[in-house]
Formats: sequence, C-alpha cells, structure tokens
Amino acid sequence: MQNEIERRAAEVEVRSKGRVLEGYAAVFNTRAKVADFDELITPGAFNATLRERPHADILALVDHDASALLGRTRNKSLELHEDTRGLHFRIALPKTTLADDVLALADAGSLGGMSFGFRALKDAWSGAVRTLHAIDLREISVVRAWPAYPQTSVSARALGHVQDGPFGRRIRLLELEGGR
Repeated sequence: MQNEIERRAAEVEVRSKGRVLEGYAAVFNTRAKVADFDELITPGAFNATLRERPHADILALVDHDASALLGRTRNKSLELHEDTRGLHFRIALPKTTLADDVLALADAGSLGGMSFGFRALKDAWSGAVRTLHAIDLREISVVRAWPAYPQTSVSARALGHVQDGPFGRRIRLLELEGGR
C-alpha cells in the first residue's frame, strides 16, 4: 500500500494579486473523513520532502492530471513550506489558457478545493483513525469538482480591507464549502 500514491483534499485560499495562487494544501491536526476512517496530519509530516529531499520536483496540477501543469518546485514557480497551520503553497501562474481558466473559476466561485498526492512514509493507526507522521509529497492540485474531503473549502482572496494572517490585507470574494 505504501507504493500507491494517495490523494487528499484540504482548504485553500486563492490570492488574486497578479497571477498568484496561494493558500494551504493541507492543514495540521484536523480530522478528515476518508472512506471508512478518519485521518490526521501532524506538524512536520512534510519534512521528509521539504527538508530531507530539497531538490524533489513537486508539481502543482489541476485535478491530479500531470498534463494540466500550473507550476513546479524545480523552476520555483511553486513554493512550499510548513508553518504552524499546515502546508502553505504559492504558485506563480504562467500565462496559459489553463491558468487563466483556473483564475476565472476561482473568481466565479466554481472551484471545489485543494488536494495533494503523496506516499505515506510513516503513519500510525488507532482504531479507525490514521495519523500521518511523514509524507513523501508528489504534487498538489487545484480541484475543480469534488475534492476527497467533503469539508474542503476554497476562497478567492485579493488585497483589500481585512487583515488575514501573514499575507497582508485581503477581502473575501467567495467561499465554497463541500458537503452540500
């Protein structure tokens, strides 16, 4: 099972200043229902990829489709780091039809959420709860339809009136919540 790439969804914030998407591809210590079990990601879980394999080429995709590329760490169009909340991402979008479509869908409130593809390197089970301690991250994805977690939400953000975390002043343009 550890050789299979797994996919999970989480919350994303989309900042629409210029051609940049940024937010969280995974949130720590938050239970998510996956099939017939719950799952938690612990802080530090992405260190195996981000610190121990700093030259790993992680992709930013749409719907986990390798032909729908938005960015990658190799050319620094995708930046990833862990903070106290989770796995933060920043994608400098190319001038492509695909990237234009993603921005248009975000502005229209039509995106389903974020997801990420990984291999579990270290996990632990306690009954029906799986805790991920070390993850080999392969990709993050903007999900246009149904993300893996029904709790996933997506918000488009722009510079504005409300202070929102370390990324400056933003105004909420839209929010979609799964589980409808």
